[in-house]
Amino acid sequence: MNKLYPDAAAALDGLLKDDMLIASGGFGLCGVPERLLDAIRDSGVQKLTFASNNAGIDNEGIGKLLRTRQVKKMISSYVGENKEFERQFLAGELEVEFCPQGTLAERMRAGGAGIPGFYTKTGVGTQVAEGKEVKSFSGEDYILEHGIFADLAIVKAWKADETGNVVFRKTARNFNSPAATCGKVCVVEVEEIVPAGSLDPDCIHLPGVYINRMIVGAPYDKKIEFRTVRERAGA
Repeated sequence: MNKLYPDAAAALDGLLKDDMLIASGGFGLCGVPERLLDAIRDSGVQKLTFASNNAGIDNEGIGKLLRTRQVKKMISSYVGENKEFERQFLAGELEVEFCPQGTLAERMRAGGAGIPGFYTKTGVGTQVAEGKEVKSFSGEDYILEHGIFADLAIVKAWKADETGNVVFRKTARNFNSPAATCGKVCVVEVEEIVPAGSLDPDCIHLPGVYINRMIVGAPYDKKIEFRTVRERAGA
């Protein structure tokens, strides 16, 4: 089965629809599936819910889709650095479900493992627990969190072989692995495709069984959220 598609638009063909839930990898601007997000924006699909650690920054990452008003809800841990996100949220135009980072990762992992829910102490007694079931174990309270079962998962990786076995590069691994597993369909963009059998089996981070479609997205520009420099001392 050939999983490689010529570009992001072709890889997403037939998968997009209004009101769908998309799990997206990335942390800040690291490990973000840029080409796939661009293709989703260009498709014009509307009323999307994204489960992602954050919403990118203004006009980068998921921020591109916020600019075009294609996102109706974010399930995220961190939503700073994005003025358009802030504006839409304060104006009541965007729904936000805040989720602690570890809980979000576990919700994605649970969805990928077919686990509908789990209990955690994280968020007990805070706004995170509002409206959620609370259960006591050994005299301590835990809240019920639901696994995330996405319609589509989009992720960014470093390398993949021809069968879809994937390797991430260092911290760019972040949320990509759990996001990939919780989607009914997973599309990955990579920097390089290598021959089947050339990757060390012990170094594969995501088995090809999880990958339905893939593209080569390179070359990429290294994007930086903040550039902080000090003034050069006088000569």
